[in-house]
Amino acid sequence: MVLLVLVTMILRRDTVLPCFIGLFVIGLAAKGSLIGGLQVVYNALIAAGNEFWGIIAIISLVVAMSKALADVGADYIVMQPAARAMVNPSIAFWVLGIAMLLVSWFVWPSPAVALIGAIVLPVAVRAGLPAMGAAISMNIFGHGIGLSSDYFIQGAPAITAKSAGFADASGVIGPSIPLWLTCSVIASVTAFVMLKKDISKNQESIKAEQKQMAKEQEAKSNQKFTWVSYFIAILIPVAFGLDVVFLYLYEIRGGDATALIGGTAAAIMCLAAILQFGFDSLEKITDYIRDGFMFGIKIFAPVIVIGGFFFLGSEGTAKVILGEQATGLLTDLGYALANNVPLSRIPVAFIQLIIGAITGLDGSGFSGLPLVGSLAQTFGSAIAADKGTLAALGQIASVWVGGGTVVPWGLIPVAAICGVDPMELARRNFIPVVFGLLGATVVAIFLM
Repeated sequence: MVLLVLVTMILRRDTVLPCFIGLFVIGLAAKGSLIGGLQVVYNALIAAGNEFWGIIAIISLVVAMSKALADVGADYIVMQPAARAMVNPSIAFWVLGIAMLLVSWFVWPSPAVALIGAIVLPVAVRAGLPAMGAAISMNIFGHGIGLSSDYFIQGAPAITAKSAGFADASGVIGPSIPLWLTCSVIASVTAFVMLKKDISKNQESIKAEQKQMAKEQEAKSNQKFTWVSYFIAILIPVAFGLDVVFLYLYEIRGGDATALIGGTAAAIMCLAAILQFGFDSLEKITDYIRDGFMFGIKIFAPVIVIGGFFFLGSEGTAKVILGEQATGLLTDLGYALANNVPLSRIPVAFIQLIIGAITGLDGSGFSGLPLVGSLAQTFGSAIAADKGTLAALGQIASVWVGGGTVVPWGLIPVAAICGVDPMELARRNFIPVVFGLLGATVVAIFLM
């Protein structure tokens, strides 16, 4: 069934149906009855939902907060310092990318695309950065560097860690840092060097883009702001900055760290709505929460089904789904491979890289995390390697490919807001991302 899921991903089709079929077939075999098989399907979804609910909640809350910030105009004010720093194309590339990275860490890349695209993008283009270069920067730093690490919201590492048998996200976050840093530096520097060559060859088209963006920027700069806009704009970096201080000062990790970020996002959302809309904030806050959770459920609905299937590979969750007699199916496979197939660190690392990349072909980057986490546990047992490093490598590969840097159908939002062809954007990103992933794999081999 795992092979069926992989083939479906390679064909760029959704994998929910194969996972449902796999759950039913395994449940039928384990329980020995039609009723038992159907119950296993449901129990798997409940088990996966329980594991993922905290991730869904935090992402939904930060999206709800971002909508409140947009309504009060604080988002525009927060981004202005970054916009003013863009004085030439080179600086614009890095400032735009770093701004995208920071916003992606705290509100996720999807909301960040709209925020950065509406506020910082026009300024970057006016500074001489071509629209394609802006799209590359936003992709590499937001959907690549930001989403593959996800150190603050901890959505990606939490899913991977649960599937790999860790108690919380810290089991993957720690081992991921050297891999993530290697991939990030190589990919961003390679993309920048390639872009510099393009800029020198296309000065005329860049000047045309500058004129087109100038009108949009002038219209936006005429927006009226109130004291609430400025107050919330100051509060945002102060509040989240204090969160970061508290995380390290009091050694807050895992779910407790996520809770602090989520609570801060909820508080800022409520305060912004109350100050801006007064008594009408009662309805406004409801709208923000509804929109935020619609986004969260939309993203994670298929991940819950896929996660439920691959959680059968881990003994802990397999017992919850199938009963106390269950064993981890992928763990058993790992021991079988170790006894019958010659495995070592180098081929295992590249297998994990390739499978992570394949699972990213659906364009989400997250649907493959349960698989790469489970495989990390499998291979880690088979060759006595560090499963945290293997899980991190699979996560980085899956998110970089599927999260919106290489797969054309995964980077459409960035391409649309920058006005570039998604196929061409994917082509431009391909070499930097491949170089970055290969570098991360080499580092993983030494650290395993």
